[in-house]
Amino acid sequence: MQAFHEVQFPPDISYGVTGGPEYSTDVVMTGSGYEQRNINWSQAKCKYQAAHGVKNENQMRRLLAFFRARRGKAYGFRFKDWLDFTGSREMIGVGDGKTITFQLIKTYIDDAGYTEVRKIRKPVTGTVRVYLDGAEQTDGWSVNYTTGIVTFTAAPAAEVIITADYEFDVPVRFDTDHCPLSIKEWDIYSWDNIPLVEIRV
Repeated sequence: MQAFHEVQFPPDISYGVTGGPEYSTDVVMTGSGYEQRNINWSQAKCKYQAAHGVKNENQMRRLLAFFRARRGKAYGFRFKDWLDFTGSREMIGVGDGKTITFQLIKTYIDDAGYTEVRKIRKPVTGTVRVYLDGAEQTDGWSVNYTTGIVTFTAAPAAEVIITADYEFDVPVRFDTDHCPLSIKEWDIYSWDNIPLVEIRV
């Protein structure tokens, strides 16, 4: 099992980072000029560059302490992707009268109707709301905030649509074991390269 700390990268530093989803695709060119494209991953993994999030001495000291506590690449942690951190009325399942556990997911749909389903394994504590056929359920269920699994005390009836609202973090790790700190000018601190990469948990 991968080592993971259930702590969030400082959100005031993560605000303004660059990054997003990355795929792994092998492209093989045939003799006739056609391409064969092989998809290696069933889901994307995000990569981020958080260098520009550091703006003052306080943030630098907090980031240094956070980096040391994770031992560089050794321990994963939570990261708030400010461009994509919510789900609204996301369908997570359909009742069958038997199943009581459902994984939080987010479905991305483009204008042509193509979809990708993303498993949400790190919902933010206190943000999950669950609905049965559009009616919010204030009890009768719980959520594991380390796995994103919703568990009902009684199985939802057959054909009932189960949806959820939530905020979520991305499980990531530092993609470096080196912390290259610098002071640019008086009271201007910098870490020119803070690479983060999503991990499977």
